[in-house]
Amino acid sequence: MIGEMMSTLNGWIANFGVLSEAWRVGIVVFALVFGTATVAYIASHVIGALERKFAKTDNVWDDSALHAARTPVVAFVWLQGVYWAAEVAHHYSNAAIFEANGTLLQIGFIFIVVWALMRIIKEIESILVSPVKMKKPMDYTSVNAVSKVSRAVVIVTAVLISMQSLGYSISGVMAFGGVGGIAVGFAAKDLLANFFGGFIIHMDRPFKVGDWIRSPDRSIEGTVEQIGWRLTTIRTFDKRPLYVPNAAFTTIAVENPSRMTNRRISETIGIRYADVSQVSKVVADIRSMLENHEDIASDQTLIVNFLAFSPSSLDIMVYAFTKTTQWVRYHEVKQDVLLKISDVITGHGGQVALPTQTLHLTEDTRLPESENIQFTERGREEDQEQDEDQGREPQRASRRGNGIHQRSRRHDTQKGDVGEQSLGGGADGEGDGE
Repeated sequence: MIGEMMSTLNGWIANFGVLSEAWRVGIVVFALVFGTATVAYIASHVIGALERKFAKTDNVWDDSALHAARTPVVAFVWLQGVYWAAEVAHHYSNAAIFEANGTLLQIGFIFIVVWALMRIIKEIESILVSPVKMKKPMDYTSVNAVSKVSRAVVIVTAVLISMQSLGYSISGVMAFGGVGGIAVGFAAKDLLANFFGGFIIHMDRPFKVGDWIRSPDRSIEGTVEQIGWRLTTIRTFDKRPLYVPNAAFTTIAVENPSRMTNRRISETIGIRYADVSQVSKVVADIRSMLENHEDIASDQTLIVNFLAFSPSSLDIMVYAFTKTTQWVRYHEVKQDVLLKISDVITGHGGQVALPTQTLHLTEDTRLPESENIQFTERGREEDQEQDEDQGREPQRASRRGNGIHQRSRRHDTQKGDVGEQSLGGGADGEGDGE
């Protein structure tokens, strides 16, 4: 077809005799490339206009199909236009590179189809999990797993078709894969274990993206951010990323607190032994308060009973479940419950018990009467000594004051006096010596 078109065009241009063969080829190639760009531009705008028009309807699938096909259609127009330009160049040139035009066209077409399918799968995934586009959005983890499997099937199929187009036998490739798969399996057993671990997670769904999980077997606790085919990304509560191989989840126990229906309040509250007569009333009022509390689940187990005689308190067990499962809200409800329990106890004249000890002295541990008398007399003597010391203290203070006053008077004595010599012996002695 290309050859017939070029022969007709060459005969028509040759009649004028104004252009050489090289110019004619250049003009044709330029016209093909320019026409390809024009068609691609028009196709892009037409699909864009259709996409805006269908966006006004309630159907979301046509919007996604047009959005997914827009770029691959433009790429297909460019692929076909470049192929025609290369065929024109190959008609006038014997270069070996142009002999691969047909194969490149097939490979390019397969690539564009795969690209379009991958975009369609992505659009479908975004629609199925969107609460805006779907009344009942599907679980993201399940949809993501199906999407990954679909993309893997598309890629493997495209690779096999491409190898068949390149002249390789698919049966030979499959046989090589069967033999080589054993060696690859032994060499990459950890990788395969993680792959199948991720597959099991997607199938069993012990947790999904956004769940809070923890393991009693390992130091794993946090919020799931991503479930890959090899690793699961968990954001710990100190905001650090934790990357766990999927194979680990096949051998450890995983707890999913995000799926709990209620949160538990389990407390043991002690009151004083002096309030033993009020225990039954306190227990009854606490139970009544919990039964009428708006944030306590009345359909779950609720226990308020006198539990035991502890060493320093009378213990009351409080066991109930909150309606909320949110961590912050749970602690707010628990705080309100504990404060109301305190009000109930104080309302009956009781008090929350503190750790106390009572020491009982037997007859053997008491001091004999003679020692008690000596101990009493010794205490009196010490008290008298303290009183005498307190009585002497003003006299000592007055003596210290008289001494200071006498020293101040000695500064007024005349030279040669005894007081003057005794006080100023150091300084005056040095002066006399000089």
